[in-house]
Amino acid sequence: MSESTEINRVKASNSRKITYAMPRLGSSLVLGIEGFAFFNLYYSGYGVPATLVTLAQAIGFIVIGLSQFFIPWISDAKYTRLGRRKPYIIALTPLLGISFIFLFLPSFMVPDLNDKIAIFIWFLVWDILFKISYSMTTIYQAWLAEQFEISERPAVSQFQNIFLWIGNGAMGIASLLIIPNYVDQLKIDIYTSPPIDYLLLIIIFGIIAIVLFFLVALLMPTEPHYKIESKPWETFRNVLKNRNYLYVIIMIGISSLAWSIVTDVMLTYSSDVLDLGGTDYYIVAAFLIIGILVFLYIWRKLISEKGKKQTLLYIFLFGAVFLLFTFMGLIPLGSGLVFGIIFVIGIAGMLGGWYLFPYIIYADVAEDDEKSTGELKAGTYAGYPAIILNIFQAFGVFVLGVAIDALPLLKVGSLEYSLGLIVWGPICSLILLISYYFAKDKITIDFEWEKKSGN
Repeated sequence: MSESTEINRVKASNSRKITYAMPRLGSSLVLGIEGFAFFNLYYSGYGVPATLVTLAQAIGFIVIGLSQFFIPWISDAKYTRLGRRKPYIIALTPLLGISFIFLFLPSFMVPDLNDKIAIFIWFLVWDILFKISYSMTTIYQAWLAEQFEISERPAVSQFQNIFLWIGNGAMGIASLLIIPNYVDQLKIDIYTSPPIDYLLLIIIFGIIAIVLFFLVALLMPTEPHYKIESKPWETFRNVLKNRNYLYVIIMIGISSLAWSIVTDVMLTYSSDVLDLGGTDYYIVAAFLIIGILVFLYIWRKLISEKGKKQTLLYIFLFGAVFLLFTFMGLIPLGSGLVFGIIFVIGIAGMLGGWYLFPYIIYADVAEDDEKSTGELKAGTYAGYPAIILNIFQAFGVFVLGVAIDALPLLKVGSLEYSLGLIVWGPICSLILLISYYFAKDKITIDFEWEKKSGN
């Protein structure tokens, strides 16, 4: 493909943008609970040591890194009658839903629930299968560069993030209202059967993920047929010569150390340190949803007014300052409801801003490369960061588990919890400051050709 034959993207309607964005609801439900509730379920409920739980999660991150690296790369190489992306979405979607459901139901298959190694192995095996199938979402995200013009991508990402945070809101409510009740029952009797609301929640979430990804494969048009003349290894070498892209990967990897810790521990911090329970969770969940919607608007507006890079820097600074909040766990709080509200609003602000960015950046960098090489390697640019990204995430969650097990217990008022549930905040704050200065000095995500084209 030459520059003269570069892809002509058709201006997309809002209905097409919404159609494309829908699967983020399903992916946020399954991956959100996987990251948000599994630590609490397996550590607090089934009594698996924190180090083993986070080791399984770390291995899962490595697996998804390898899968997200190779599968999108392979999808670039072969154009079928269904295009490059749809065959993988159709093939991997059922495994995504099934593995998610089994991850939540070890009590149905593990005969001795007092055997923590057996539960650990169950978690590890199904998490690996879940992560392999979840790599399909990177192929789905690669479509962003092929289906939409650069000026449309922030709006598409906003639609995606509305679905994402609707899913996260539903996931958060479920995680706060249903899963903790089951965890509390497991603490009393580990052989307690999963209640019907818990079973329905898990099955419905798995089915939603399957249905929405099938729908987008059915309803979205097949991307234009364009040739990629470069051989796969040649493509790999050329991509590695893109210094700005490598800096972007490093920046995302560093910051993901913090984001992985935040998502993994936020529920445990809310329940163990802020001592939330009962009706508190209804109130906190409502503020979570409101915070998500407000911050999505704020960050999207800032992208339009200040540009992508400056907005990203604001998000890093916001997170770095807010995460010092975890020091509140060093003092007796009495009722933690007010602090719980503040906590979830801050989390919504950080993650709502961050989740706007990665796939916008990958699509824009891929198009920037297309300007010079004449080839759009969307799957390659979306998939290559996965190994670095997931190595950082794996390291982050494993260090969290080691810290919780190794650091001493604190007695704060009537509560007792690990010092690890306090120090994760300032550690993540420092990581985000490093990400801020690295991004400020090294990366470009607002391109000159973008401005000249009026996008």
